[in-house]
Amino acid sequence: MGSDGGVFMKKSALVAIGGLASALCVLLMFMTGLIPFSTYVFPGMAGIVLIAVATEIGGATAFLVFLATSLLSLFIVPDRESVLLFIMLLGYYPMIKPKLERLPKPFVFLVKGILFNVVIVAFYYATIYLLGIPDLLSDWGSLGKYTSYVALGLANYTFFMYDFLLSRVLLLYIHWFRPRILKKLS
Repeated sequence: MGSDGGVFMKKSALVAIGGLASALCVLLMFMTGLIPFSTYVFPGMAGIVLIAVATEIGGATAFLVFLATSLLSLFIVPDRESVLLFIMLLGYYPMIKPKLERLPKPFVFLVKGILFNVVIVAFYYATIYLLGIPDLLSDWGSLGKYTSYVALGLANYTFFMYDFLLSRVLLLYIHWFRPRILKKLS
């Protein structure tokens, strides 16, 4: 076969792994339409799949998997809110998290907080104006303005818990799954 056959097999294996990862991500995204109240859970889980792709193959392939998942989800997934959340934050965040954590410690939380709050406010307005989901806070009258602050605080807490759990999943992947499962497969 020569050296060209080996390079071709390696590229074909990368494409196959990327395709399988995209299929798994789209399946997780599709499940948001099947299981009630999973609008935020399954996009987060689909983002976790990208940790394995970024770790094993590299960031460029993980980004292509993110793009493929995003485009396919736009056409297939019935829950538009979950697709928007995946595209705006939960799809790419697991890939940029290791780069953000190289910043000095005080700046890490600041940058993550700013990123999340900018994205979540943009997500809120995008759900109202792009998806046509009515503004639920306006129904609360004068309590609605306080409700938005409470909701934003809870969303920040949830995001930082997700961030903490992503760190643990990455450690679990590197120190348990990779040596015990992937090593046996290769």
